[in-house]
Amino acid sequence: MPSNNQPFLRICLLSYRSNPHCGGQGVYIKSLSRALSLLGHKVDVISGQPYPILDPNIKLIKLPSLDLYNPEDLFRVPKVSELMNVTNLIEWLGISTMGFSEPLTFGMRAYKYLKTRFHQYDIIHDNQSLSYGLWSIKKKIPTIATIHHPITVDLAIAVKSEPVLWKKLKHLRWYSFLGMQKKVTKTLPHLITVSECAQNDISKEFKIPKDRFTVISNGINTDLFYPMPEIKRRKNRIIVTNSADTPLKGLYYLLRSVAEISKKKKIELIVIGTPKKNGKILRQIKKLGIGSFVTFTGRISYEEFVRQYAIATVAVIPSVYEGFGLPAGEAMACGVPVISTTGGALPEVVGDAGILVPPADPEALTKAITDVLNNPDLAAKLSKAGYQRVQNHLTWNAAARKTAEAYRRAINDYRKI
Repeated sequence: MPSNNQPFLRICLLSYRSNPHCGGQGVYIKSLSRALSLLGHKVDVISGQPYPILDPNIKLIKLPSLDLYNPEDLFRVPKVSELMNVTNLIEWLGISTMGFSEPLTFGMRAYKYLKTRFHQYDIIHDNQSLSYGLWSIKKKIPTIATIHHPITVDLAIAVKSEPVLWKKLKHLRWYSFLGMQKKVTKTLPHLITVSECAQNDISKEFKIPKDRFTVISNGINTDLFYPMPEIKRRKNRIIVTNSADTPLKGLYYLLRSVAEISKKKKIELIVIGTPKKNGKILRQIKKLGIGSFVTFTGRISYEEFVRQYAIATVAVIPSVYEGFGLPAGEAMACGVPVISTTGGALPEVVGDAGILVPPADPEALTKAITDVLNNPDLAAKLSKAGYQRVQNHLTWNAAARKTAEAYRRAINDYRKI
């Protein structure tokens, strides 16, 4: 039952894309819906493609889109019959002109679905679509939204990383949905974010008062991520779980560090994910001559993910910026020593349980990684400290309880209007 003997809530989570295999949004929807359900609340999830994998007792309402980013049929040409639908046409025109129209069109589809079903729910919780559809939804029902981090940071880093003008303009067009998100966010009286760093940055970037935010740290799913002491760690094996070609994630700097370390010792770098063909990362690996000891796993199961952590010597989070930093928490939950940058909210996640270095600093990464690889006692100390930090501070049960409290405040304020 919900805490403090309060009645259960009927919750509807909105998520415009919820990849179950990678990306923080899919993890957030799966884990939060499960934790809220375990507290006794009724939870439905409305999602665009790719769809999340949820617990059996949580209803998944699928809102099909054109799904033009499906890697198995990337940028397909829709049928004429599909484009007879106005929402599909808007999605197609946006993407055809190098924009990202999914948040906008998901909001349109979500409102169309909900407009005869608002009575089924006590609150709507949007997971960072921040679409115009929320304007209409929030007039009918208490509405709250999670902003994981300000996407303005992604845009700034992406533009800065491109030396060619037309590529800078391409990024500006891609992130043009930010104008919509800023306008919608200003009208929402209740917001959730996942760290004090994210709160400060979103408040500044979106020009929103801090008192509208509730800071609720993400949890780490310790049913999925846990130590496997029966598996022997391999020597000098580094693991990184960030999106390979996203400048924000900093893999570029880690590759330079790995190249330097490899001059003195034999090492392995395991990257959980798949790089873009002919992308910057593969070109960097070729330029540095380190292809023989860099392995990309592609998409893997959670079981294999945990095994990869178990055999790693150290996990590195080289991000330039993170609104929270799930990879750091997941590595610590598996008992892997963690080296992380101080980008964004990562120090709030890692605390004193890992080694922190400045972002975009290959030399600092090189020193920290070398220290851990050369010092088994230090590695063991970090392993224990990281595991304890997750158990004490980063659980989904705690996150769900705080989220339910935020729901009740939003509902009470809505009733006063």
